[in-house]
Parts: sequence; C-alpha cells; structure tokens
Amino acid sequence: MRVTQVATKKSRTWKAIIKDYDLYLMLVPGLLFLFLLKYTPMYGLIIAFQDFNIFKGIGDSPWVGLKHFERLFVNDEFLNVLTNTLLISVFKLIFLFPAPIIVAILLNEIRKMMFKRVIQSVIYLPHFISWVIISGLFVNLLSLNDGIVNTVIDFFGGERIAFFMDPKVFRSLLVLTEGWKDVGWGTIIFLAAIAGIDPQLYEAAKIDGASKLQQMIHVTIPGIVSTIILMLILRLGSVLEAGTEQILVMYNPVVYDVADVIGTYVYRVGIGASDYSFSTAVGMFESVVAFTLVVSGNSLCKKLFGRSIW
Repeated sequence: MRVTQVATKKSRTWKAIIKDYDLYLMLVPGLLFLFLLKYTPMYGLIIAFQDFNIFKGIGDSPWVGLKHFERLFVNDEFLNVLTNTLLISVFKLIFLFPAPIIVAILLNEIRKMMFKRVIQSVIYLPHFISWVIISGLFVNLLSLNDGIVNTVIDFFGGERIAFFMDPKVFRSLLVLTEGWKDVGWGTIIFLAAIAGIDPQLYEAAKIDGASKLQQMIHVTIPGIVSTIILMLILRLGSVLEAGTEQILVMYNPVVYDVADVIGTYVYRVGIGASDYSFSTAVGMFESVVAFTLVVSGNSLCKKLFGRSIW
C-alpha cells in the first residue's frame, strides 16, 4: 500500500512537470548560474585547512587542520577587526534600518503625485552611483582645506575637521554616506508593502476618528510588519559584511584601527600579503556566523512575532 502511494505521488509530480515543462526549462539557467557561481567555488574552502601554495595548487598543498582557525582567535589584530565590524554594523543597523521605513511612511502620506515622484527619484538616485564616485564626492565636500562643509564650519568660528583622517568621526562618516546612498532604495521596498495594505482599513480608521499619526501607528506599521521582519532577518545575515566595498574605497592607514573590517582585512591579508589560507579561514568564519545569525534571527522572529522567512 505504501509503495503504491509513493508511486502515485511520483507519477503526479512528473505529470505536473510535463504539463509546465516550459516553466521548468526557464528555471534551468538560474539553477546552473547558482551551481556554477555559488556552490562550485565552495571547493576552495579546503584552502582554510591547508598551508596553501599557489604554485603547488590545492591538490599538493600540505594539510594543517585547524591551524589557521586557532591563529585566527589568538590574533589581536583580528580581534580588533571583529570589534570594528560589529560596531560599524550595529551603528548602521540602529540608524539606517528604521530610516527607509520612516521615509516610506511619510512619502505615503504625500497626496501630490508629482511632488511624491520627484522626491522618490531624488532620494533613490544615489543608489546607482558607485562607491568610488561617492567617495570622490565626499572627499571634495569634506576636504580639510577647501571643502564646503569645513568652509562653513570655519565661517562660523569652528575648528576644521579632517573627516577622512580623524578616527573619532570616521565611523559616523561611514554611516552617513551609506544612509545617503541606500536609504532611498530601501524605501521602495516598504512603499511597495504599504501599497498592498487594504484601503478599507484606512477608511475604517477615519470613521473611528483616527488621526493621520494614529493611522500610521495602527494601520500602516502593522500592515508592513512582515516585510520589516523579513528585511531585518536578511540584514542580520550581512552584519559581518559591514560595507566592505564602501570602506575599501574610503579608508586609509590612519583610520585602520577604527575602520578595518573583516572584508577589508581579508583583502589586505589575502591579496596584499598573499596569505590565502588565513584569509580563507577568516572568510569562512564570517560566512558561518552570518548563517547562524540568519537562522537564529528567523527562529527568534517566529517565536516572538509569529512571522518568519521559513
């Protein structure tokens, strides 16, 4: 009886595949892309357990077990890098995660469509500008001698600030520039979520005498809470990434102590010092922690809010 049920289920599955064969064929390129560019390179993780020699290759390089991971956790420089990564990510999470939610809610209340579209275009346009160009823009704006910001500070009797050279303000600069670049883009996601809220809920709230603020709190926010949780869980997975590309083009040796994160450290050690095994161990540690954070965040949200990705 059990065998018959399994055979029947398989038969139905194949019939469904044959029926929609064109859709499954469209899925093949995406699966191939995923396999070739995401899963195949994982073979290189073997390097983390070897003293990799670029001339000998993976096959002939000697195995050393967990040597590089042990070195990782007793390395004072790495501990400083890990601290920087967590601090920068936490600052960005605290200040930048709520920003697109707030902007989306405020934009949703604008009734002049032309004005609304102009604002949307202006705030998400920076997303399409590369970090190299953004770095150049802010270097000019914040230049110590002739930057507009320092000129204004000096005009009002303040002391000029070396924004890119001062360890005390560099992390704030990272948060500010990422907010300028990506808050507008994140706003699109939450605007789309708000658009899916039933308009009758707002009508009912108006009939009950709810003000605009009360409608935002009791209708809009509950209506997009599932999207907020989804984005939060995904954001947790990139905590140890901390904006590697951004930092790589903006920092310099003067601020290494406060700005060097795992991604930039891997780049400097792996490519700059050719220590491929150690840098692979660092990267593997980052990936394992990211995976753990996503799974833990998903479980916690499911327990607390009854919503999760899976």
